[in-house]
Amino acid sequence: MMKYLSTLLCILISGYCQANVVNGRVTDDKDQPLPFATIFIKGTTTGTTTNAAGQYHLDLPPGQYTIVCQYIGFRRTELPVNVNAPTQTLDFRLQPVNMQIREVVVKAAGEDPAYAIIRQAIRKRQFYHDQVKEYTCMSYIKGTIGLQNVPEKLLGKKIDKADMGVDSTGKGMVFLSESMTKISARQPDKIKLEVISSRKSGGGFGLSFPAIISFYDNNVTAVITQMGPRGYISPIAENALAFYKYQLEGTFVEDGKTVNKIKVIPRRKQEPLFFGDIFITDGDWRIHSTDLFLTSDYQLELMDSLEIRQTHVPVTEGVWRVKDQVLRIAFNKFGFRMGGSFVNVYSDYNVHPNLPAGFFDNVFLKYDTAFDKQQHAYWDSIRPVPLEPAEVKDYHEKDSAAQADRDSAMSKYRLASLQKKQKPVKVMDLLWGGATHKYYFRRDSAINFHQLYIKGLLKSLKYNTVEGLALALEPEFTINTSGESNLRIKPFVRYGLSNSHLNAYTEINFQNTSKISKRYGRNDWKLAGGKRISQFNQDNPIDNIANEFYTLFLKENYMKLYENWFGNLQYSRTFQTNDRLTVGVNYESRIPVENTTDFVFFRNDRKAFTPNHPQELAGVPFEKHQALVADVSFTYQPGQQFIELPDRKIPLGSKYPTFKISYSKGIPNVANSIVDFDKWNFSVQDNMNFKLLGEFRYHIGVGGFLNDKNVQIPDYQHFNGNQTFYNMKYLNSFQLAPYYQYSTTASFYTTANVEHHFNGLLTNKIPLFNRLKWNLVAGANAFYVNSDNNYVEVFGGLENIFKMIRVDVVAGYQSKQDTRIGVRVGFGGILGNVVKFNSR
Repeated sequence: MMKYLSTLLCILISGYCQANVVNGRVTDDKDQPLPFATIFIKGTTTGTTTNAAGQYHLDLPPGQYTIVCQYIGFRRTELPVNVNAPTQTLDFRLQPVNMQIREVVVKAAGEDPAYAIIRQAIRKRQFYHDQVKEYTCMSYIKGTIGLQNVPEKLLGKKIDKADMGVDSTGKGMVFLSESMTKISARQPDKIKLEVISSRKSGGGFGLSFPAIISFYDNNVTAVITQMGPRGYISPIAENALAFYKYQLEGTFVEDGKTVNKIKVIPRRKQEPLFFGDIFITDGDWRIHSTDLFLTSDYQLELMDSLEIRQTHVPVTEGVWRVKDQVLRIAFNKFGFRMGGSFVNVYSDYNVHPNLPAGFFDNVFLKYDTAFDKQQHAYWDSIRPVPLEPAEVKDYHEKDSAAQADRDSAMSKYRLASLQKKQKPVKVMDLLWGGATHKYYFRRDSAINFHQLYIKGLLKSLKYNTVEGLALALEPEFTINTSGESNLRIKPFVRYGLSNSHLNAYTEINFQNTSKISKRYGRNDWKLAGGKRISQFNQDNPIDNIANEFYTLFLKENYMKLYENWFGNLQYSRTFQTNDRLTVGVNYESRIPVENTTDFVFFRNDRKAFTPNHPQELAGVPFEKHQALVADVSFTYQPGQQFIELPDRKIPLGSKYPTFKISYSKGIPNVANSIVDFDKWNFSVQDNMNFKLLGEFRYHIGVGGFLNDKNVQIPDYQHFNGNQTFYNMKYLNSFQLAPYYQYSTTASFYTTANVEHHFNGLLTNKIPLFNRLKWNLVAGANAFYVNSDNNYVEVFGGLENIFKMIRVDVVAGYQSKQDTRIGVRVGFGGILGNVVKFNSR
């Protein structure tokens, strides 16, 4: 294989050496450069795009050509060239288009003539959307991001500008990459991307995913969903007239066609809308080009502005496609000012590729085996957009530094340097932030390291009515065992000052990260044992911080605990499809404990702590006993798609729901175990994005006990209640339900959690809320065991507060009890969803 790749590379380089180069500049009538102008050979889609300085180059075999240059707002220019020398210069000086307003009959309502053109474009939208049933093309992408300013501090911490790759003034290029990708697509939604080559300044993965933006879609996805979860309404969408106003700014004739320049004006702010210009050809009513913008006033998230410039050209008789697309982004928040551009140049369209059956499999993005192996000569031969001086410098400096880093990787000085560069451990790290230290060593042809991490001692403190103040030490030692696997050893030591109990156990995790495991799945082993203190509900419905606040300030001890000597062995197999099988066995010698302290910060004689034994289960005895429980679970999501790298596949997710089935068996008469039960559960969950209408999320479950001969409290089916102001397990909890009131050993139960995130729908019409981008969320949670044991709650709230906070007002309808009303606070929104994901 390598022999053939080498031969192919030699042919490419040889062809490049024989080709001639036509280069030049594209300027306006005042000699100012026109960045990202379109250059192509007439009658083909072979071409390029100018860089930010207006420079271009074309590699062409000898012959006669007509080169076309066009730029939005300027007259298209064609120049003949006879390519007969190694290097030839052909400059373009474009003149502004001579816009003319054609005579129109003004209707009584005074409607702008642009509306008649837009109506025609809307009528033709579906035809052009469906015109090409399948196609292939090549896409070159060059992406750059630069910082213009970096603050001295962020959240009180000094920022190291050198580590960010910028100079002392806060300026510098922080991202530069380019790639060549083959796109294959078929109506209505099949797409496959094959990355031929990719590079990033300094090494690593470049940006290889083309931003395929079609304004023939009713709902336009701009780059990534997080920048606009509802999508954006196209200026020629079926219902566009309800959202936009239009003005005909003029017409011009290009290549025998009349082109209409139409100003697109949103009717209202805080709607997912574009503004700018769209150019529509007369007669056939197709998109000629676009210069459209999104800003934070029109529901753009994360960025301050996004400009989308497209140029469409004919690729065959009656068929036009995007020739090039330029995205410009701007960000200015928290003292960081950033700008960037992503240039996409499309070429070699084939609108009748006759792709074979089965071509579109579950691989969405595939990397060639040599995608990152190409030399500079290769990139010089295929790059359609010339590099700018700053980009050449960035490649040279960062690639040289990366090579020097690799060359010195095995030297003893390198090891010493890495060891020395570690920041010294400070007192505040030990007390609060946590301390990390790496131990570098050399193995084979690479430098590896072991790592010691100690959680901040103050963060490790616990308080509850059983232990009182609990001092804890929680170190974690990661051992690199072979370069392809890791062993994590996590000791936990905890001492209760009030009950004088010492609990200590160790958890050992082994994970294989070899190339084989990455390609075919991953095996994880966990072995743990010792003495610990646990919640009766092993889903841990209340966290330590919330419990400490309610205990010390409000005299409510919601956390209910027991001690246990235990041993646990668990095996997990994560398949290449991201489906997961988990098998485990757990042995516990369970010991009841009682409250030993009633200390609070504020004395309140009207309240008393409840017993540690859950009051709702007061009739269920809990005495010292042994329990041996085996568990098995399987998680499955059909339709998984993948990114395929040369050595492995990475799952991307699927449009289908995720299913999970689990089974637990209490095994009696083994090692004095008294438990005897069989418990099962089946659940399905999904997130469904309806774009303009918002996102619907649900989690539905059923389960029960097939056998309940001897079920102890920790083995009950507990429904995750919540009696604190704080909640994060939205799709796996009941926001107002007591923790143990509904615990059951019934043969059947069912649960449902549903919520709809409006993502700006409705609230974008309410003053202040629309400017703050606070979004409505609503839903319901319920479970049913029998007519005497059931619960329903409904809620409505706001999320995306400061991009990460969610506040709900909840009404809970409980069996044979009065309705409860409460407020719950948690994470939700653009950044809040990231926090929830990381916490999981």
